[in-house]
Amino acid sequence: MQVIMSQLHKTETIRKKLVKIIESILCTMLSRNVSGLKRACRHGLYSLAYCRTASQSKYMKYGLSESFSKTRPYSTRSTVVQLLNNIGSKREVEQYLKYFTSVSQQQFAVIKVGGAIITQQLNELASCLAFLYHVGLYPIVLHGTGPQINELLENEGVEPEYIDGIRITNAKTMEVVRKCFLEQNLRLVTALEKMGVRARPITAGVFGAEYLDQDKYQLVGKVNSVNKTPIEAAIEAGYLPILTSLAETPSGQLLNVNADVAAGELAREFEPLKIVYLNEKGGIINGETGEKVSVINLDEEYEDLLKQSWVKYGTKLKIKEIHDLLQHLPRSSSVAIIDVDDLQKELFTDSGAGTLIRRGYKLINRNSLSEFGNPDLLRSALSRDPQIKSGKLSVASYLKHLESVDFKSYGDEPLEVLAIVTNEKLPKLDKFLSSKTGWLNNVTDNIFSAVKKDFSSLYWVVNENDANLAWYFSKSDGSFAKNNEILFWYGLNTEQVSQLIKEFDSSSISSLSSKNDSGVFSTSAQKRGYHTSRNSFRAYSTTNPNPPVREGTNTSRAKVALIGARGYTGQALINMIDKHPYLELSHVSSRELAGQKLKGYNKANIVYSNLQAEDIKKLEDNGEVDMWVMALPNGVCKPFVDVIESAKGKSKIIDLSADYRFDTTGTWVYGLPELNDRTKIASATRVSNPGCYATAAQCAIAPLVDYISGTPSIFGVSGYSGAGTKPSPKNDVKYLTNNLIPYSLTDHVHEREISTQLGLEVAFMPHVAQWFQGISHTISIPIKPKSLTSREIRNIYQDRYQGEQLITVSGEAPVVKDISGKHGVVVGAFAVNSAENRVVVVATIDNLLKGAATQCLQNINLMMGYGEYEAIPDDLIIRG
Repeated sequence: MQVIMSQLHKTETIRKKLVKIIESILCTMLSRNVSGLKRACRHGLYSLAYCRTASQSKYMKYGLSESFSKTRPYSTRSTVVQLLNNIGSKREVEQYLKYFTSVSQQQFAVIKVGGAIITQQLNELASCLAFLYHVGLYPIVLHGTGPQINELLENEGVEPEYIDGIRITNAKTMEVVRKCFLEQNLRLVTALEKMGVRARPITAGVFGAEYLDQDKYQLVGKVNSVNKTPIEAAIEAGYLPILTSLAETPSGQLLNVNADVAAGELAREFEPLKIVYLNEKGGIINGETGEKVSVINLDEEYEDLLKQSWVKYGTKLKIKEIHDLLQHLPRSSSVAIIDVDDLQKELFTDSGAGTLIRRGYKLINRNSLSEFGNPDLLRSALSRDPQIKSGKLSVASYLKHLESVDFKSYGDEPLEVLAIVTNEKLPKLDKFLSSKTGWLNNVTDNIFSAVKKDFSSLYWVVNENDANLAWYFSKSDGSFAKNNEILFWYGLNTEQVSQLIKEFDSSSISSLSSKNDSGVFSTSAQKRGYHTSRNSFRAYSTTNPNPPVREGTNTSRAKVALIGARGYTGQALINMIDKHPYLELSHVSSRELAGQKLKGYNKANIVYSNLQAEDIKKLEDNGEVDMWVMALPNGVCKPFVDVIESAKGKSKIIDLSADYRFDTTGTWVYGLPELNDRTKIASATRVSNPGCYATAAQCAIAPLVDYISGTPSIFGVSGYSGAGTKPSPKNDVKYLTNNLIPYSLTDHVHEREISTQLGLEVAFMPHVAQWFQGISHTISIPIKPKSLTSREIRNIYQDRYQGEQLITVSGEAPVVKDISGKHGVVVGAFAVNSAENRVVVVATIDNLLKGAATQCLQNINLMMGYGEYEAIPDDLIIRG
């Protein structure tokens, strides 16, 4: 483990606590899954790079040979990194690994992979499967190849034909289908082998079939038998089975079978714990809210779900097919529809990822003890309570207590989970009792959702050592900790919270759990006095004169029209709007892409249009757009703005070009939230989005304006994405290789922009380099002699940007490769010369994100009354 962590430490900072957790988890994996690991070791497959001398005894302890210590390039880093990134806690990994190894290897999981994933996310897919393999889990993997088939057919001048969504497969098409399956199967097997996984291609001999309807669909099959032998033989020999969905008739004729159908037939035969469908959307998307559906409990929700207006076409068919499949499987089986990157999170955490579909049970509400048909079942559920387990409370005394109070209980049919809410001054979650099965199958989430539907406000108390503490935090608005107990709440106002904390402080509120529960979360970090994920209820002081607006006042949906959506910035903005809880795209306009389907947006099927002035006026007259975003080249925006303003509608406009950055009429507000008054941006109807170079330069210079004695010189270098998509020497990769291109060395538009906003002249010298995205500024700033030390300068920046989520102040000089793909600005270095009359500040920014799209979304959020950072991924923000 020491070798693993030393290798990881070169690029990542890992706290000592996490090292201990990972060591413990890996040892647990060894002890829980010896048979699977022995099989892997027998073939030299498992390859965690333990030091031979330090770990030899550990191998012998678990009955493993020395071949276990042979290293392969994959496991030393990727296995541990994926654990760090995806697990929720040690407890979760332990319980799920035990759960998955409680059945035979072939009953672990069937994973169906969409053909597009092999094309677009092959490395991620192979990495995820290698992770499972290297902990001794052997999923049965079946893949499709639809997109590749269509591409090959089109190249050969053959138009794909479908009837009822089924591909008509004639002899010519079958030739292409077979070729594609073999090629994609080989690609996946090869990628896995490069990661130390022994994978076996199984391209035939599994599915027996008859013609579905030969006259109608030709060479399309209906599976009538599954031969388990090739799959079982592969797993027993230590290989990961990689299947296609090609089937055969008794006479040997190949038939094409839909991969989803084939995966379902495999599941019926093997009865796995998990059936996983990997797709690009990462789950089922609610067409009305745009949000991903987390859990579907079929017994409780199926009939009502099918009546929903957004459940139609492919979504309805998928839900029906899964419903039919699960009726033929044990109740413990479930289906997960997820993105490939979320596979470990789905399998090894309580929260999961994507959409989990299971049969479950109907949830039952009861308001009196007489409504419990089986008293023994109730007593059994109550016996899970920590206070009852410890003998501090008896089942009989608690039942007697319930007879005297107003309560409502929630539970599934077998009472794997039981919640009891008492309602006196405020609703209290008095008991929340779940078996391990209840946690594993996410019944807990269903129960809590039912409680929240009935109670708009609630509080409860949990011991800080409770193994599921992170789950309780995720369900709350805020918390208060004292004496190893944590008070949680949601939906309460300031006065209610204050009173509740006083009562809790006097120890008059009982806990849901006891200190005898798992101590996984018992750390100093948990022993904080007060926390809230919403509005703060105590005084807040800051040295930032313009603090962020983290909490919004509006939850209404708004429609965004994007004009000029072809470029890199437009696509980055589309990706974030796709994840925004309140924003929806109504129109995307691009002359070059008109008529094509918009990619990367999952809330609705949007087709590029080429909006003309009369189209825009009509949309504005009809009030169909709330926010217009102009992502056009400089000098092009004005006619579009004029036609919007002529309609005298109520929409707002953000312009990403330089056209309105120098407005003197007072109509347009300059939208750099960290430096400009946020209240002005919030009340504006017209906002000019700052330039990428200008944003980073201003953030790097502004805190020192009062100390500057001359003209700051800015040496700026950008990746070639800043030159746009129109071909030129500045985005010609071949010309840029081993090259640096200076351009517009005086009077650049950003030089004027920076000078105007800061109120002082600057000299700006831009360059283009061979990387794709990201900007680095090295800025020499003359200051009053002997006025500031390097430490004092850094303190000035830290005070000025206190609480800013998108600005990081670092003592080191930031490097551009660390900012690419990140939603923020990093300012650092603060090197003062020996004469103490000049400081050099370095700033980095992603020109497409905080330099354009992210800043645009910040401004939209402020203008629409949402939280400023809504839909801006904080997992990508650099921390100092």
